[in-house]
This record gives sequence, C-alpha cells and structure tokens, in this order.
Amino acid sequence: ARKSTSQGMLCFSSRDNHERRPPMTSSNSIWTVGADPQIEQLIRQEKERQMTSLQLIASENFASPAVMEATGSVFTNKYSEGYPRRRYYGGNAHVDVAEQLAIDRVKQLFGAEHANVQPHSGSQANAAVYMALLDVGDTVMGMSLDHGGHLTHGSPVNASGRFYNFVSYGLTEGDERIDYEEMRSIALAERPKLIVAGATAYPRRIDPEPFRKVCDEIGAYFMFDAAHIAGLIAGGQHPNPVPSADVVTFTTHKTLRGPRGGCILSTESLAKKIDSAVFPGNQGGPLDHVVLAKAVGFREALDPGFADYAKRIVDNASALADALANQGFRLVSGGTDNHLLLVDLRSFDDDLTGKEAQEVLDLGGVTLNRNTIPDDPRSPFVTSGVRMGVASVTTQGMSSKEMGQIAEFTARILRQRDDDSAVKAIATEVADLCAKFPPYSD
Repeated sequence: ARKSTSQGMLCFSSRDNHERRPPMTSSNSIWTVGADPQIEQLIRQEKERQMTSLQLIASENFASPAVMEATGSVFTNKYSEGYPRRRYYGGNAHVDVAEQLAIDRVKQLFGAEHANVQPHSGSQANAAVYMALLDVGDTVMGMSLDHGGHLTHGSPVNASGRFYNFVSYGLTEGDERIDYEEMRSIALAERPKLIVAGATAYPRRIDPEPFRKVCDEIGAYFMFDAAHIAGLIAGGQHPNPVPSADVVTFTTHKTLRGPRGGCILSTESLAKKIDSAVFPGNQGGPLDHVVLAKAVGFREALDPGFADYAKRIVDNASALADALANQGFRLVSGGTDNHLLLVDLRSFDDDLTGKEAQEVLDLGGVTLNRNTIPDDPRSPFVTSGVRMGVASVTTQGMSSKEMGQIAEFTARILRQRDDDSAVKAIATEVADLCAKFPPYSD
C-alpha cells in the first residue's frame, strides 16, 4: 500500500483504504482511559499564557505548526538505535528517510561536511563532542560562566567541569567584549586540547578566526557552540563558523525556530568519532519524532524568507536596546549584535535585583530571566541583571515600534513593582498588544 517517491518522501496508493480501519471513538477505541482533562487544561492555560504575555526569554521561540505537527506525530512510537541503514531494530525504512533528510538539509544550510542530528539537546551535543575528542582530565578552555559562558563550558556543577580540566577566558573590563588577547595568552600558558567558543549570555558577535588561529598555534581542536545564534548564522547575520571550526554544536530551537533538540556539525575526518560518541557513547535511540521535526525546521530555515527573519531579529534587538537605555537601563557592552540583551539593573535602581525583577515582570506579562552580569556582586540565584531576547516577538511580527512599547512596559512595571493593581493593569495592556500579534491563528 505504501511506496517511496523518487524524492524519498512517502506517499500512499489508492489501495491504502482507510475505511478498513474504523475511526476510533469512545465505543470502539482501544484506549480505555481516554483524554486527560488535567493535562488538556494545562495545555489550554499554557497556550493562553504564551498568547497574552511577551515571551522574552532568549532561549525560546515559537515553532511553526508544521514543526509541532511533526513533533506530535506517530514517529514518537518508533525506536531506532543506530544510524540510517545501520539500525539495530527493524521497521526503520521511513525513519531512515526522515533522518537522512534532516542530515542533508542541515549540511546544506551551514555548508558542513558531516552532521549528526540525534542529540537530544545542546548540552547532549556538547557532551558527545567532549567524549569524542577528549580524555577525562584533559585541559579545555571556554568562556567563563559569569562572563556569559554556558554550564557545559566548564562550570564546576556541570559534568564538563567535573570530568575535564577547564580554564576560562572572559571579557575586557572596559567594553565588556571577548578579550581575544587574554584568550590567546591563557591558551599559550595552559595548552588546552580543545578551545570552545560560544556563549549563553553574550550580546555581541563572536569572531571564529582568532580562535582558529590560536588553535592552530597550539595544536588544539576548535569547537564553536552556536546554540543561541544558529538561526542568525543560517540567516546570514553572523559569520558562519563551520569553515573555521573542527566541530560546531547548536540547539535547533532558539533563533533557528525548530523543535527542542541539538545538532553537531563536523569535518568529515571527525565524523566517525562524533557519531560513536553520540550513539552508543551518550545516548540510546534518538527521538525520531524530534528528528523528523528537525528536518522540517531545517527546510524552513533554507527558505529565502528566513534571512529576512534573522535580520529583523537583529534590528529588533538593537531597537529594544536603545529604548531600554532611554528608560535608564545600562546594557552590558553598550548594546547588542544578536538576539539578546543583558541588562544591568543597578543604573535603573540599585536596590532592584534580577530575581525580584523577573518575578514582578512575570506578573506584568513580561517574561524573561534573571541573569548575572560580568563580575556580578550578587549570587547567580539573585543577580544584578536580567536577560532579554527578541526571537519570539519577532516571529510574532513585532517591529521597532513594539520594542519601544516593551521597554516602556518593563520600566513601568519595575517602577511600580510595589503596587499590585498597577502591575495587573499593565498586564492588561501587554495582553492587548499581544492580541495584535498572535503567533498562531487557531
């Protein structure tokens, strides 16, 4: 009943008569428990929250209906340890086609020699690269967590910091940009086997070339963690690290706007090591429904319209930075080149912490996260700053005008944070704005 087209996609012949399988109803369904009303209510409530408040968490975005449909498809029922045409289970003909589509599309998107689309997350992708290229105890260099680096770049509470000897580079004291000279000096002194570029809270472009030169100078591998900026790279707004790096990791959501998951790109010479580290090194069977959705997301990013989306992200972030500065906030590094902003609250109100700001802004319909600023005197649980991202609101169609409104909402909520009725009134204004830009028509 089923056959494959020449393009590798699946189609159905007329012999695939759906009338042979009666539709499942309450009287003939094999699912005796039925729907879960509590979960259905939570889904409705979460949808309402997303539709009526501003989603400014830099790690988030709105996935397309096509991505969500794939994520919720029957591919979730399949188990497929291994790789296309090299599985440990039967019944993977369609899974093989789907995973190969994802591989081919992401290689085309970034110009990569090899791709592994199976990592469950960006953290899993990074862990697999470390396993592939390092031995336990090897020296690695990454950006300091308190200067914008990620947990997987050597934090002592993360497996990366426990299994490997991480040394850190950071930002210049003056302009709060990556200190490439310091990075080189540390690398020459410590001789790391791997240098990691990339960040989770750094609002500026990252130039891959200085890292490549230092890696060549000391004979180290170069890994670029593009988790946050993958969509900006795909859209031509940031330099593509693939030609320079030995390995590039990223998440498939955030600015790339696909499903939640991870991906690894590498040179062909490292392909076998990377694949073996993902499976069986770090993971068992891939999440086939997510791999399917990754293929959908990569196709969307290959569309010429995605470049326009990436440009609008950068434009909106710059507009929001200017508007926040006009409200009295200090922007770390003075602004942004990407999708996120790191806001130092102390210039706005020295007594205001990131924790308090996050909580009251949430009540006012502005969702973001507290974040440390460089050399923050407060703990990571309290912080002196917040992080804001514009990928989601850009997906909704908002532009520079709305960025000004978002900055105004933010400032008003924080100025009136002790007045619950005022904060709730602003939340209504926020909901009215969001109603003009629904991410989903249904």
